[in-house]
This record gives sequence, C-alpha cells and structure tokens, in this order.
Amino acid sequence: MTTEPELAARPEAAGRVRVALVFGGVSSEHGVSCLTAGGVFAALDPDRYEVLGVGITQTGRWVLVDEDTLRGLEVVDGRLPELSEDAPDAVLMTHGPGSRLAVRDDVSYGNVDRHSALSWLGPVDVALSLLHGPFGEDGTIQGLFEMMGTRYVGAGVLASAVGMDKHYMKLVLSASGLPVGPFVTVTAAEWARDRAACLDAVATLRSPLFVKPARGGSSLGITKVEAGDGDDALVAAVEHAQRYDPKVVVEEGFVDARELECGVLSDVDGGRPLASQIAEIRVHSPSGFYDFEAKYLPEEQVDLDVPALVDPAVADEVRELAVRTFEAIGCEGLARVDVFLTHDHRVVVNEINTMPGFTAHSMFPRMWEASGLAYPDLIDSLITLALQRPVGLR
Repeated sequence: MTTEPELAARPEAAGRVRVALVFGGVSSEHGVSCLTAGGVFAALDPDRYEVLGVGITQTGRWVLVDEDTLRGLEVVDGRLPELSEDAPDAVLMTHGPGSRLAVRDDVSYGNVDRHSALSWLGPVDVALSLLHGPFGEDGTIQGLFEMMGTRYVGAGVLASAVGMDKHYMKLVLSASGLPVGPFVTVTAAEWARDRAACLDAVATLRSPLFVKPARGGSSLGITKVEAGDGDDALVAAVEHAQRYDPKVVVEEGFVDARELECGVLSDVDGGRPLASQIAEIRVHSPSGFYDFEAKYLPEEQVDLDVPALVDPAVADEVRELAVRTFEAIGCEGLARVDVFLTHDHRVVVNEINTMPGFTAHSMFPRMWEASGLAYPDLIDSLITLALQRPVGLR
C-alpha cells in the first residue's frame, strides 16, 4: 500500500496565472523547442504570469528548469540549445479538477522547502507546451494533459495527431474538399515486403520529388530528388527519411511555385477562427528548399516577406483556405498553414503545423505582428483561450 508523499507548501504569487512552460522533448526537434521556450519566456509578463519551466531532456526525464537557464536558451556558435540532465525531477500530479507540480531531488530550488521527498510547487493553471515533433506535437502530451485535468494551449489530441502525420493530414484535407498535391506513402512494412512496388508507386509522381518523414518537422530528414537522379537516389532518400520516421511520404514538387504561409488563431469570443496577414518564403539555400539550416541557422539563405507581395484576391484565398484547413482537422488555439501558389495561379495546401516555430523572429509571430497583434499579446491570447477551454470532450 502506498500513500501520497508529504508536500511542502510554497508561497503562492497572488493574482498571477501559473504557467507550466513545457519544452525540449525526445524528438529530433529538441533544440528547436528549447529555442522557442527561451523566446516565449522572455515575452511573458512577470506581473501577470508565474512561469514554471518544465523541460523534457533527450532521455525523456521531466526536469525543473530555473529562470537563468530559460533566459540562456539561445543559438550559440551555430548550435541550438539543449537541456542538461543535471536538474531536479519535475512531477505532474492530479489535484482535484486540475493538476499541480512537484519537484523531487536533493537540490534546493528557489523557496522550495526540502523537508520531504516531494516538494509542492503548487497548482498549474495552464500548460504551454512548446514541444515540436513526435512525442509532444503529435497528440501524446495533449492526451496526458487531458488525463491529468491540465488546461493547455493549442490543438487537442486528434487535431495534433492528424496535423503531425502528413499522410493522414492529406487524407483528411482532401476529404474536406481542400486542394492538396499528389503524394505516395511508404510504410516500413511495405518497403521491407516489396520495395519495387513502392518505387513503382512513386514513379507515378512527377519530379522533382520531396521525400519526407511522415511525422517529422522543421524540415529534418527531407531530401529533394530531381528527375534523372535515378532509383538509387530515391532509395537513399527514403532510407534517410526512415532514420527519423519509419513511415515516409513522397510528395510531387511544384516547379516555379511560391511558398506562402498564414497564421490562424481561435477567436476568444467564440467566432470563426481568425487568419493573419500572409507571408512568403524565398529560399536561396543550396538545397533549394526551406530546410532546417535555412529555418534556424540562417546565413543569407532565405528572405521572409511579411506581408507577402501578392494580389489581394490571392491573399484572401490563402486566408480562407487556411481557416478551412484549421477547421477540417478540428484544430484549436493556433496553427500555421503552408500553401503553394503555383505558376498557373492555383493555391494548394501543403500542410498545417499545430505548434509552429514561436520565437519572436519566427514566421507565425511575425505574421500576427503584421496583423496588429504583438508577440506578448499573441501569447496572452493563447493563454486566455486555454483558460477558457475545458479539458475532456468538447
């Protein structure tokens, strides 16, 4: 028989919302998530929010992260930040209708009373998960929050899972009447059983091809395969993507297309989702597409136009498709929708990202800045939305 450990009380910060900033994670996007957390922490008003930094290390440990560490989450010498294993364990516990956070370690933390194995840091009003990629952005941690009764920012379990999996995302969007490009999915079982059949299926697509991990992000694991590269190059591209995800999506590329993006937010008053100004990405990187280095380690590799220089009618069409995409997967809170504007003036949805890059310099906050919503106000809106929304079926 076990009993609940004694919990040492911690003085509460009266009137402030207690935000658990959850970041890091075990996916290949660990460093991107840490970078995002540093930007969000700097923008949170300390008079309105009490922030509890909850990091997930690359080994999967949940640890408490102090404010000095949060302030230091930046790119240094071309390297993304990462969490140290040398930190006290953080424990999320159920507590009545909500949840609370405790710390377990022999190391003191702030004003925590160290007289027990678990010391109570107090209730969590809302979790702001900034995890990118699998095991965070894909519905897994959202399910944990639902089970723990923790209110949280952003998409729910189903929308997060669908948005993360490019295979099912494209199926859902297509079934909802939204324009998506041709693609082929290659599972690990299919690749092992009949590689020739997989290559035959891919051969129905026109080059260039983009070979991607089905449930990856930040452009990691993606290879562009040109016409004439041959099957060996395609096989190498599939096997490279499989290092990130056993399921791979091969997409037909669009030649001379423009890459446009639009931010979407739920309406705090309960109306239809809101769409931001749109933006354009113009890439000059050696890969020829918006890869990981161009996104997070830029050296004159990319131009980001916010707002995009497009015909107003095109901008309106992109915004409408972005909102329809958001609604099609049942998204909540926020998302960034990426589209192609083809050479023959068609708008095709590429994907929806339910936890886009969120530093002050990322496209999502920049698009809302251009729409009149400053970075700190954007974060305020997302927390307000999360506090308004109940957990459970809705």
